[in-house]
Amino acid sequence: MTITIENILLIGSLLLLISIIAGKTSYRFGVPTLVLFLIIGMLAGSEGIGGIYFDDPKSAQFIGIIALNFILFSGGLDTHWGSIKPILWQGISLSTLGVLLTTLSLGVFVWAITDFTIYEGMLLGAIVSSTDAAAVFSILRSKSLALKTNLRPTLELESGSNDPMAYVLTIAFLGLVINPDQSLVSIIPLFLRQMIIGGLAGFLFGKLSKLVINKIMLDFEGLYPVLVIALMFITFSATDFVGGNGFLAVYLCAVYLGNQELIHKKTIMKMFDGLAWLMQIVLFLTLGLLVFPSHILPVVGIGLLIALFQIFMARPISVFLSLLPFKMKRRRRWYISWVGLRGAVPIVFATYPLLAGIEKADMIFNIVFFISLTSVLLQGTTLSVIAKWLHVSLPEKAKPRAPLDVFLSETAKTAMEEITIEKDGYAVGKKIIELEFPKTAIIAMIIRGEKYITPSGSTEIHAKDTLIVISDNQEGINKAYESIKKPNFGKEQINH
Repeated sequence: MTITIENILLIGSLLLLISIIAGKTSYRFGVPTLVLFLIIGMLAGSEGIGGIYFDDPKSAQFIGIIALNFILFSGGLDTHWGSIKPILWQGISLSTLGVLLTTLSLGVFVWAITDFTIYEGMLLGAIVSSTDAAAVFSILRSKSLALKTNLRPTLELESGSNDPMAYVLTIAFLGLVINPDQSLVSIIPLFLRQMIIGGLAGFLFGKLSKLVINKIMLDFEGLYPVLVIALMFITFSATDFVGGNGFLAVYLCAVYLGNQELIHKKTIMKMFDGLAWLMQIVLFLTLGLLVFPSHILPVVGIGLLIALFQIFMARPISVFLSLLPFKMKRRRRWYISWVGLRGAVPIVFATYPLLAGIEKADMIFNIVFFISLTSVLLQGTTLSVIAKWLHVSLPEKAKPRAPLDVFLSETAKTAMEEITIEKDGYAVGKKIIELEFPKTAIIAMIIRGEKYITPSGSTEIHAKDTLIVISDNQEGINKAYESIKKPNFGKEQINH
């Protein structure tokens, strides 16, 4: 079947529905959801039961870039600065030095066992050098895997921030394959330009995006996520236009925004969480359609050798060396090594050699596809088991509860207070977002005359409003008073 304008919506929606239903039950059998999406795409392809012919690497790459923007941005929004601050340098080391070491060791191995040139081997190594954000985020979160100390934020920070390094190395070694007379040193300026401009742009666009989100007055709450999508793509494309790394800029911009007070922040984050899942499904379905299973079979032998070397040698070597300056128990290093999941990102990067038309592009694509499938199947299905074997998982009773569970079960310890705004009060005429309210307290409700208002960051405070403030302790209530700057309020505390 050929995809046309007339049937693309029907086919797409059916594949999406099948993927969601299959994903809902896949974990009962210990199969990662992303593998199901990939397999469904393959079954729907020209060599599967669907018979859909799709052989367009350029379109697949375009879809992949869009999807990665959403996946990285959503992951960045969910990244709390307080959790990554203690492991920031470990994460940076893994996402830069770790990726480089994986590329070098895997590239030399491929060069030694195949007829690839050293640059072709390095290109293959660079393509599969990064852990996949979509795979790590979805598997860790869907399994609700609780890990000791700072393992989980380390893994999520690495997977969210190492794609830019892999992208730079992929583009650099692809250039060396096309122009082998160039010196290896020539990739250093490219690397520095991409990473420095990308990092600065991410921070600057983060600050600009916060200003735009909080200052612009939109008539509908649902328009705010749309605004953020526009800002996300502006961040990526503008950074890429000036020679920086767009993926790095998007991720850093999202990390900055995720740790700031924003109008309708909950709405934005929920929307991006859903969009990230949609993009993961679309991305894996597209890549499943793009691959021809008959082309995979001839490379199974060499692909398996490379995949096993990558999992059991290249990844552990890169992790242990990049974490050498840091204090960390050996079993935790082994677990970080095991969570080196390869997924959709390497397959997207493998489309670059296809579009460049290099001699071994088809072979590289098929090997990368096999490596990614092997990694997700072998490593993705055993994360919980390996965590128990290495004693890095928390016992069930010690697992952190979701914020809602904590709130509902510990309401008795919650401090709540009613604060009435006087006519000449500091807060009159100000939006909640402008009050710099403490993170340990929230305004649960505003009583305005006979009306009960559920507030958001853009809600404006009026004179004689009564604010229902909730905190987990009295200190939070005291800080709330300070932010409102009204010291003469009656402080009758209500305990529940």
